[in-house]
Amino acid sequence: MPGRLYIVPTPVGNLEDMTYRAVKVLTGAGLVLAEDTRTSSVLLKHFGIEARHLQSHHKFNEHQTVPMIKEKILSGLDVALISDAGTPGISDPGFLLVRECAAEGIEVQTLPGATACIPAIVSSGLPCDRFCFEGFLPVKKGRQTLLKSLASETRTMVFYESPYRLVKTLVQLAEYFGPDRQCSVAREISKIHEEHRRGTLEEVALWFKEHEPKGEIVLVVAGAPSRKRNEESEDGK
Repeated sequence: MPGRLYIVPTPVGNLEDMTYRAVKVLTGAGLVLAEDTRTSSVLLKHFGIEARHLQSHHKFNEHQTVPMIKEKILSGLDVALISDAGTPGISDPGFLLVRECAAEGIEVQTLPGATACIPAIVSSGLPCDRFCFEGFLPVKKGRQTLLKSLASETRTMVFYESPYRLVKTLVQLAEYFGPDRQCSVAREISKIHEEHRRGTLEEVALWFKEHEPKGEIVLVVAGAPSRKRNEESEDGK
């Protein structure tokens, strides 16, 4: 009987965000795949989980390791995948392994749990009934093309960004979306120095030009006004 693949979220900040079920699954797994075994060893030790079956699985080796992992699961081994923080597959390794296991008929169970994008959008004060997750913007190739296409996106947009590129990104978004577009920068979610800076793209860019951003960043940007809203606004004049 084949085993299962478990996708296990881990805390993005406060270790108390770890769920009881996540600890149980990691304790019982025959193999734990980790993006960085050094980082994950600290986490597992904190929760008293034996790390003797810990194996590296990241974007640089996943194409080589997936076939072997798949065979282990088919032979009856339960395997758990974790990343350095948050839910694997969301801007972290995981998609390739899940796709291959699903195609093979292997049961994949993804545990609910920590991720940075959901707390960021809910805390932003921007509409969160409909949104699109864009992850990290391309650093060079395709960046301008994507920004042009997103300028007319009516849903709230969520981006991950490096603190070193945050100001540049805010300035570029102001150029393509307009300086008055509302946004929120969430920094260090679930950590001691969690911060949410809200305002227009221009205002928030100026703030971070004067206050160097640090830590993990989630950028939430309001969508473009929909045609329906524009028509209603014009009718109300």
